Amino acid sequence: MCGLIGVYGHEYVAQDAYDAMVTLQHRGQDAAGLVTYDGAFHVRKDFGLVKDVFQNRHMRKLQGHAAIGHTRYATIGQGDSGELQPFVGPAPFGVALAHNGNLFNSTELRKEIYEKDKRLVNSESDGEVLLNLFTKALTKQDPDPLIPKHIWKAIDSVYKRAKGGFSVVAYIGGQGMVAFRDPKGIRPLLMGKRESGFVTDYMFASESITFDILGFECIGDIAAGEAVFIDEKTRTLHRSQIRDETPTPCAFEFVYFARPDSVLDGISVYQARLSMGQKLARHIKKKKLPIDVVMPVPDSGRAASFAVADELSVPYREGLVRNRDIGRTFIMPGQKLRKKSIRYKLNPIHSEIKGKNILLIDDSIVRGNTSRQIIEMVRAAGANKVYFASYSPPVMSPNVYGIDIPTRSELIAATMPIEEIEKNLGCDALFYGTIADMFSACTEESDTITDLDMSCFDGVYKTGDVTEEILKRQEQARIAERMNMPMNEEEKAVGQLNLL
Repeated sequence: MCGLIGVYGHEYVAQDAYDAMVTLQHRGQDAAGLVTYDGAFHVRKDFGLVKDVFQNRHMRKLQGHAAIGHTRYATIGQGDSGELQPFVGPAPFGVALAHNGNLFNSTELRKEIYEKDKRLVNSESDGEVLLNLFTKALTKQDPDPLIPKHIWKAIDSVYKRAKGGFSVVAYIGGQGMVAFRDPKGIRPLLMGKRESGFVTDYMFASESITFDILGFECIGDIAAGEAVFIDEKTRTLHRSQIRDETPTPCAFEFVYFARPDSVLDGISVYQARLSMGQKLARHIKKKKLPIDVVMPVPDSGRAASFAVADELSVPYREGLVRNRDIGRTFIMPGQKLRKKSIRYKLNPIHSEIKGKNILLIDDSIVRGNTSRQIIEMVRAAGANKVYFASYSPPVMSPNVYGIDIPTRSELIAATMPIEEIEKNLGCDALFYGTIADMFSACTEESDTITDLDMSCFDGVYKTGDVTEEILKRQEQARIAERMNMPMNEEEKAVGQLNLL
């Protein structure tokens, strides 16, 4: 899960791209990269937060009217700078490309690209695989001059070969900017515009908040299976529906990844979380527990907690304070560091907790380690009872579309019944939202979205081509990779899998 940016302007755009990447920092804190174009490509990418990767000396060199930006959410076994996005290819015309998502057939594609297309994929990144698929399909058409139909044909070729969930933004040197989304629309991508005198600047981003903050008008989502091309020769925006399938955006965006002030596929993330909280509260109410206060696990648990408190007619209190200088712990590089960071990340307000029956609301329970430590922390702060609730359903299955949950053995709900999870976490009562409630909360206000990818929760993979053999092969590859790692790399891998 990464942050994706594309800016097509008329003068220096690196500052807009930098600012846009900052708005999407929550989607990836492992590394950041930016490519600009002014007749030549200028590249800066490195490990770290956006503010640390880009200094004044870098920004001065990132000249040009077009930019592709990326904030990286690390996946297992990727610790080399050669994995960082965006990628740049020489032909045709020169192409810079970045993506958000995952191709579950990337191993097969690398082999095919080498043997069939005579191209070497020099990294383990799916972004470089997509770059090769796209540029090969373009070059094969001998596009001189390049026109929209060349773009559409190349993207259709990518759809035929790439399996998974992905959104892509690319810039073709001197020709224009391209954006497209996987046929099911699993990974998000939106488009905005800003009038600059007599010229229109365009931006592509993973979330709508980027446009709000930078003063762009949100045109809307790139549809599932849709492609967009901004022709540099005429500054004309072309759109084409390459594939027409039922869109199934990822439910985990609304549960956790996206900012609450974002709107994805016409769905307000904040309203979806409020609704999940309301529906969760109705299940909790049946137990008639002596709850004194409802308390969120910050930050993603906050919106649902408001709704739970209102529905139960119980006071809402902030009892856990987040250290803003600590990143999202699911991205922390290493299990030991991650465990340490949880205590640094959250600190209890003893006066709000001592002697009270606390209902904690969180977005999800994946491995259970974080939830267990939070419950222990609240007990140590003097709570009388600690009840714990996840407004999403139990996470039961691995994800192959860009969320790094690779094996069922990593998931506490896949290995224990809820009664045992309750004991394992050490809470006095445990509640989960239901799949039906989550689905309803996300789609009830939408006129266009009638289905979601909920594979983490229900094991149904909407692309229809994920078999048990693929899941087993993925699990075996991860285990083998981890066994071959030095200890520090193994800890890094475990830490990256240890989601909240």
